[in-house]
Amino acid sequence: MAILIDGGFFLKRLPKIVGEDRRDSAEKVAGIIKLMCRNHIRYLTKCPKGQWQDHVYRIFFYDAVPYDGKAHHPFENRSVDFSKTGTALFRGELFDRLRKQRKVALRLGKVTREGDWSPPAEKIRRILATRDWLAGIDLSGLEDGGNLALSKVQVEQAKSLQRKWAEIRNEDVTLGLRQKGVDMRIGLDIASITLKRQADTIILVSGDSDFVPAAKLARREGVEFILDPLWQSVNDDLFEHIDGLQSGLWKPGTQPPAAVVKAVEAEDDNGTDD
Repeated sequence: MAILIDGGFFLKRLPKIVGEDRRDSAEKVAGIIKLMCRNHIRYLTKCPKGQWQDHVYRIFFYDAVPYDGKAHHPFENRSVDFSKTGTALFRGELFDRLRKQRKVALRLGKVTREGDWSPPAEKIRRILATRDWLAGIDLSGLEDGGNLALSKVQVEQAKSLQRKWAEIRNEDVTLGLRQKGVDMRIGLDIASITLKRQADTIILVSGDSDFVPAAKLARREGVEFILDPLWQSVNDDLFEHIDGLQSGLWKPGTQPPAAVVKAVEAEDDNGTDD
């Protein structure tokens, strides 16, 4: 069996499933990944817990190397070194830990800068809605040193605009970064594993319908294709082209005892794979 994990999707979805105390370090997240894979294999094979890795061809973890450039933050008026951010440091440590796990292979794309700083789209829409009101204010009196006269309605609108700007916090303003090469690597590996007969079953941890063509190829060639969307709803076009839907983690809102996770982390994990 081959397990393919869309790392960006997994890490974004994880907070909805796992409490913060179980994912506050790269070591713990690596343990959760191992637990998820073990649960998938044991569910499909019914093998003893210490033998689940014997059924694994490879566990592929796909993500992107964090952006390591620098940029000047427009709100905080300071230079940001993205190679030293919490996200970059966490990803780097997680990648190092996964490299040392048995039968785990990393497939890393890259993150490139494609835009400038911008607030969240939904907050921008609310501010843009005030354009007509601002255009209707008569500013001619200010040219002669006079005061800006506003009606009661305009004063309330001005206060509303002020509140909308206050909703945009410094951390909301993000740089236009884009992940590249990850989806392509997943699709190529699905095709390669299928055509080379390297596995009888492919388990994909993702919720992206972009993988429908790859899933169709695998099924046409006789490979069983299992999808784990981590309890997220799945589009009909993706659901149509899979052989099964199952999750290797517990339902959101529930967690196994900490001893279960620690037991998986303590299992013998000798040997590494490139």
